[in-house]
Amino acid sequence: MYRAVIFDLDGTLLNTIEDLADAVNSGLETLGYKPQPLEKFYRFVGNGAVKLCTRALADCSANTDDISKLHELFSENYRKHCTDKTIPYEGIKEMLVSLNEKGIKLAVASNKPDEFTKSLITSYFGDGLFSSVHGKREGRSTKPSPDIVNDILKELDIEKDDVVLAGDSDVDIMTAENAGIDSIGCTWGFRPKEELASAGAVYLADSAEKLQKIIAG
Repeated sequence: MYRAVIFDLDGTLLNTIEDLADAVNSGLETLGYKPQPLEKFYRFVGNGAVKLCTRALADCSANTDDISKLHELFSENYRKHCTDKTIPYEGIKEMLVSLNEKGIKLAVASNKPDEFTKSLITSYFGDGLFSSVHGKREGRSTKPSPDIVNDILKELDIEKDDVVLAGDSDVDIMTAENAGIDSIGCTWGFRPKEELASAGAVYLADSAEKLQKIIAG
């Protein structure tokens, strides 16, 4: 049994894809570009908001100024509408409560801006379940850098052998490897199971129930 688990947010705990796509597409239309189809956003997300906007404009012959403008518009739109269509994945809330009751510390490490990360965790899971919640912050490298994991380990006072990282993309698996901790690939998220396996996930979980068994034994 692990003493702590670090979760990715988007595609792992919450299905945020529609709200992310809507916020970006609203910005694209404001700038005079055509909106991108929803299915493309499964590949656009995973490396933070700036990269999301950059990818959304990649085939639009956009300049750097438009990327910055889109990022600003996205942030404004997402701040207002980040809970419109977002929902937790099946069984996630129950799993988190059960792990917490077993004394396993819960944390979140996301490339989503810290403001949105903390807001969404509070909105959907309340206060008290998570011991540490970190999104993208100034001066700290984003995943797959191990910075965010190392910050959480220090906060929780947990050794690397006692913690596992659960996420839905190769970025999460690489983050765990770079931090020297175990990883669980969550196959219900934004990226295919094959990507997680190829990235070297130590475990694969196809449900919240399976994830809990891996974490808690």
